[in-house]
Amino acid sequence: MAESISEGTLKQFSKQVGDYVEQDEEIATIETDKIDVAVNAPGAGTIKEFLAKEEDTVAVDQELAKLELGGAPEGKKEQPAEKPAEKPDAKPEGKPEEKPAEKPKEPAAEPKAPEPAKPSPPPSGQQQAPPKEAAPQKPQPAAAKPEPAAQPAPGSREERRVKMNRMRLRIAERLKQSQNTAASLTTFNEVDMSSLMEFRKLYKDDVLKKTGVKLGFMSAFSRASVLAMKDIPAVNASIEGPNGGDTIVYRDFVDVSVAVATEKGLVTPVVRNTENKDLVGIEQTIADLGKKARDNKLTLEDLAGGTFTISNGGVFGSLMGTPIINLPQTAVLGLHAIKDKPVVVNGKIEIRPMMYLALTYDHRILDGREAVTFLVKIKDYIEDPRRMLLG
Repeated sequence: MAESISEGTLKQFSKQVGDYVEQDEEIATIETDKIDVAVNAPGAGTIKEFLAKEEDTVAVDQELAKLELGGAPEGKKEQPAEKPAEKPDAKPEGKPEEKPAEKPKEPAAEPKAPEPAKPSPPPSGQQQAPPKEAAPQKPQPAAAKPEPAAQPAPGSREERRVKMNRMRLRIAERLKQSQNTAASLTTFNEVDMSSLMEFRKLYKDDVLKKTGVKLGFMSAFSRASVLAMKDIPAVNASIEGPNGGDTIVYRDFVDVSVAVATEKGLVTPVVRNTENKDLVGIEQTIADLGKKARDNKLTLEDLAGGTFTISNGGVFGSLMGTPIINLPQTAVLGLHAIKDKPVVVNGKIEIRPMMYLALTYDHRILDGREAVTFLVKIKDYIEDPRRMLLG
């Protein structure tokens, strides 16, 4: 596991004691605060004992099972054992045939047959009585009258408690850490998406035909952010050092963390060296990472690092929000739903597709002027996407 992970939760064993496993065959799954990690057999052999239980918290390099290396699968060993067992099976079959002849115990078993015959009349007699008794038993439905008391189901006030999985716990911990550490402030702006939507409409079919990539909006905002960072490099920096940090680290590369929602929680796989990619390259990488996230196939390397985050709440219909900084990063860009709105263009009211942008930043590094300038530059690139091709 990665250096940032020291422990995890043993979710399940995929094998049982006595099972034969091949080298690198999965024997267990460990849930970490980022992804589920498969534990593979170090060699071929038979599992002799488990050294931990499911739901236990286990540390990195902790032994989980005893494996007896070498040998053939037990399935193969059992087969020869079954063949000789067939012959003795035939012998005992002959023995029971002799036993009934020698032992009168079976006739003793015969009186057992008449015994059921004796009770048979009583049930017939009982059958006459029960119908009468059954009739009085029917009033018991009166006990069903309290059932209406159980009708509060529609307005049930029951509670159920579910333990957070490790990823959810880690997300909660990191969000609270961000809130308590960074001097978070959010600035907003509104962007006209008309030009970018037209740009996408013009080229999406050609791009899809030539590369197989569906051109979206995330690549444009990623590219616009990279270009804006050339003028405001502090957005891509971070604070490091003791006592809350005493050093600002500037970077000449941009690793964009893209927020992706999964069943277990939010993950942020990283598009590395975004500054070296064009729109198609960025879009392809985002699509690949998104698929891996949905298929639960992200690796720790996919999630490590990141210098700037983009979160698109608009895909869920969010109109406006204030994203939380993903420490130790300095800023996060929030995208939102595109809505047709009346706006003034050249002195005239027109209906345009508009989107709210939100930039949450760490005021310890970024001043308000720099943060606002950065967001305005993104707005300018999006409203004239051709400029991104020149940057």
